[in-house]
Amino acid sequence: MLAGPPGPRAGGGAFVRTGRAAWQAVLSGVESVGRFFTFLGLTCLWAVRPPYDVREWLRQMSRLGVASLPVVVLTGAFTGMVMTLQIFQGFSKFRAEAFVGAVVSLSVLREISPILTALLVTGRAGSSVAAEIGNMRATEQVDALVTMSTDPVQYLFVPRVLAGVVTLPLLTLVSDGVAIAGGRLVAVHLLGANPRQYTLSTFRNLELLDLTSGLIKAAVFGLIFSLIACVEGYHATGGSEGVGRASTRAVVSASVSVVVSDFFLSRLMF
Repeated sequence: MLAGPPGPRAGGGAFVRTGRAAWQAVLSGVESVGRFFTFLGLTCLWAVRPPYDVREWLRQMSRLGVASLPVVVLTGAFTGMVMTLQIFQGFSKFRAEAFVGAVVSLSVLREISPILTALLVTGRAGSSVAAEIGNMRATEQVDALVTMSTDPVQYLFVPRVLAGVVTLPLLTLVSDGVAIAGGRLVAVHLLGANPRQYTLSTFRNLELLDLTSGLIKAAVFGLIFSLIACVEGYHATGGSEGVGRASTRAVVSASVSVVVSDFFLSRLMF
């Protein structure tokens, strides 16, 4: 016999399952936030306690910073070019081309460079950090550290988090410079702007806060993405497949966290 349409009990069961799934998602999110702040406290605690593994810290800085430099330079330069092209054409309708340099420089220093650099480094290095620590968890190297009386947070988290905090502002400075230079290149040599007027417009309205706010944001973004990558890798389960899932969660969670925190940081600073 053909089955009839689902009765109220079947529909109610689907509703209950949906509610349970939503509740589980909420609990998982709260657990992730709590885990993040727990390991943030532990990382800060171990960061000021000896011994200090300076060699590993420098190695992580090279891995996160130097290896990410080409993609940051290329992306920053073309971002400045595209911004200048679009803003110049828009401002030309109101005969406000003289303000293009100021708008581009303010946008780059305050928002574009910090968040774009953070997202690029998160995608390039965040998954790598999570996969590395996840593989150590899967092969029981983390358990071996505990057996040898070595705290995993001090050995694994601290060098990577400190490298992220220091490296992101430096990469942001580089991105600031190449973005402003790329914008000037397009404005002067492609759109025919007056070079002296454009340069004066670029730097006349800048304040120290415009630069420092972007660098502070970059440092916070470096802390967020590196710590999330470490935490996700540390809690990876399920062998190689679980390591892949942890890497994906690290990139997605860190990227969303960077974008959300950018709003609150902007609200606090301006």
